[in-house]
Amino acid sequence: MPERGRLEKAPVRPAAELVAEIGRRNEEMAALSDELLARRAVELRFRCGSGEPLDSLLVDAFTLVRETAWRVLGERPYDVQLLCGIALHRGAVAEMETGEGKTLAAVAPVFLSALEGRGVHVLTYNDYLARRDAAWMGPVFDRLGLSVGCVQEGMEPAARRSAYRADVTYVTAKEAGFDLLRDQLCLCLEDQVHRPFHAALVDEADSILIDEARVPLVIAGNVSRPPGELYRLAEVARRLERGLDFDADAEGRNVFLTERGSYRVEELLGCDSLFGAEATPLTAQVRNAVHAEALLTRDVDYIVRAGAVEIVDELTGRVAERRHWPDGLQAAVEAKEGVALRDEGTVLGRIALQHFLRLYPRLSGMTGTARPAARELEEMYGLDVVTIPTHRPSIREHLPDLVFLTREAKDRAVIAEVARCHEVGRPVLVGTVSVAESERLAARLRRRGIECRVLNAKNDEEEASVVAGAGRVGAVTISTNMAGRGTDIRLGGEDERERDRVVGLGGLAVIGTNRHDSRRIDDQLRGRAGRQGDPGSARLFVSLEDDLMQRCGIGTRLPAQALERSWEGGLEHPLVRGEIDRAQRIVEGQSVDARKRLWEHSSAIEVQRRLVSEWRQSVLDGTAQLDLLRERCPERWAELRGGAGEELLERIERRLTLLALDRCWSDHLSELERVRGEIHLVALDGREPLVELYRTAASAYEELWERVDEEIVSLFRTIEIGPDGVDWEAEGLLGPSATWTYLVSDDVFGDNVLLSLANRPSIGLMAALLPWLGPVLFVWGIFQHWQKRKKMAALGG
Repeated sequence: MPERGRLEKAPVRPAAELVAEIGRRNEEMAALSDELLARRAVELRFRCGSGEPLDSLLVDAFTLVRETAWRVLGERPYDVQLLCGIALHRGAVAEMETGEGKTLAAVAPVFLSALEGRGVHVLTYNDYLARRDAAWMGPVFDRLGLSVGCVQEGMEPAARRSAYRADVTYVTAKEAGFDLLRDQLCLCLEDQVHRPFHAALVDEADSILIDEARVPLVIAGNVSRPPGELYRLAEVARRLERGLDFDADAEGRNVFLTERGSYRVEELLGCDSLFGAEATPLTAQVRNAVHAEALLTRDVDYIVRAGAVEIVDELTGRVAERRHWPDGLQAAVEAKEGVALRDEGTVLGRIALQHFLRLYPRLSGMTGTARPAARELEEMYGLDVVTIPTHRPSIREHLPDLVFLTREAKDRAVIAEVARCHEVGRPVLVGTVSVAESERLAARLRRRGIECRVLNAKNDEEEASVVAGAGRVGAVTISTNMAGRGTDIRLGGEDERERDRVVGLGGLAVIGTNRHDSRRIDDQLRGRAGRQGDPGSARLFVSLEDDLMQRCGIGTRLPAQALERSWEGGLEHPLVRGEIDRAQRIVEGQSVDARKRLWEHSSAIEVQRRLVSEWRQSVLDGTAQLDLLRERCPERWAELRGGAGEELLERIERRLTLLALDRCWSDHLSELERVRGEIHLVALDGREPLVELYRTAASAYEELWERVDEEIVSLFRTIEIGPDGVDWEAEGLLGPSATWTYLVSDDVFGDNVLLSLANRPSIGLMAALLPWLGPVLFVWGIFQHWQKRKKMAALGG
């Protein structure tokens, strides 16, 4: 995993030669005792520490890992797994078919990178996979002389610190990101859990680097929610009529009150105009209430469980743990459902996963579906995609989609297909897009006397046991996209006792009930069948009433002859499949545009966040030269120096600087979010919103440091300082008494102006200008700032 930048390509021939050389050394390595193998591992660490480049150690390291894995696990990595490992070492995203053994393939490149002693993070898709893979591969690393740690949600700071100090750490990307945010609020250096980032290998890379990467991680503090009549507003929203009182855009991301709707709301609330300056907060709450009522659906976009609203990730079907909708929309949904309102708190820090992952100097990844996202991976991360051949030829049947005019006709066909397979004992996995659909199909199957197990966001804790049994004879499993990542459905059940019989029946039959917004999700579902040369089949059932088809208006674009029913409601006209493919490409393009817009906005904050965090860290570790209080408060400084001493005063100034910076940064984030929500109004004046956003952010950054200075000086003048220092608790300067973390579904909130701008014609020019315009504005602001502040010079050193 080399340094990012212009990454080395991974040509097939040189990689094949390396694999051949590793194979030639197998016999030599097999003849060594366990003690000699351990000594070889020590020698590799010594050679690395002596300055020998990792590339020259690759063959020795991979050969050692291959033999060690055989002795510890009884599994010797195949040649294709070694090819995958070489691609990962070279800093690429390895596309490896599902079921080909990516977990084992990652061990060799992780071992090689860990020889440098600076730690390697294996970023997994969820906590279960982090725990499983650490326990599974841990004994191999242990035999090779490396320590292994695993970070789980809810762990105490001491345990997290210990896990991050290990040579290899298994952790989810979001948990590692949350730990960074927590570290950036620490007031003592020893409270931080991370060490400097070195290398990360991302499992399920397309999901984490592309789909999840747009989601901001947020840390908040305990500040009460501003009062508001949210429950009353939810009732008002229920009484409004779509098309008369409000309407929505074609993408279903924004709601707009009509003139009639505005008067109707004012009448129901008994209030004055919604458009006065003083009514701005109420107007935002009304818009949230209508958005929650009209555009967010229970058991599709979210579920209600244990008295709380929990968001369902549209890409995985899982509950998106600790994820909130931003800017009051979460509270509006909670009011709609009549549950207790959770405190959002004051945002103390945030970072998009996309930016967090770019903090690793070395980055690589592996997944079964990278090729469709290859361009985006290269543009965002500089990562090439390398396709790895399968160990055995795939014999999976990719059956053509079956298309139906109505959802009811599709459901009947799905039930009939499941019944046909079940009658002979062939296991079936049905993939759905929502909780509601999975439960509807399960109820219809049970009425036909077909027992099935349902895996969706309402029972996600049962995932491992449900998936383990999905390959048994006669098993029928209905799942949202949850069973699509990091799982292994073994033919014949977990113990493969009935494997031969299932193979004879044709293997696992995978049935998808929709086309998803991304082809990668469809491919992940298809990949559940026919793993490692097993038989299996995959087919998608689609109706023109599905959400994707409705959003793209396919029915209105097809000629009448294409909509004629040819058999049991099925459509066979070639135009139909062509239009479905086109619709999916359009939606994928819209998602890419939205991610780019979100990237451009978050980049404005990220440049500033990195500068602030670097400065804060230098204050925390004592390397920053602080002289503000000597210059601004010379009399009090001189007066206290005699009793408290210079060293104590410097420690106090560091503490005050950290507290002031944290408070002002939180206010700065709130201000930028406010600006972001209103910046589109400058278009009415003929200005480009994104240019103004960058300009405003640069100006706000300058003001941030002025406020920090004022806050430090104000605190210093008012706190009581004795010979022993400051009673921080008595002064109320302990930082937030409680913090919590969550994710923001930034791409879902309809009022997000950047999503609205994504389809504007002028955005093409802006996309071309912003890569250099944003940095120019920030460099200008920072240059001015450095000229005016001596202490910022410490950042450069």
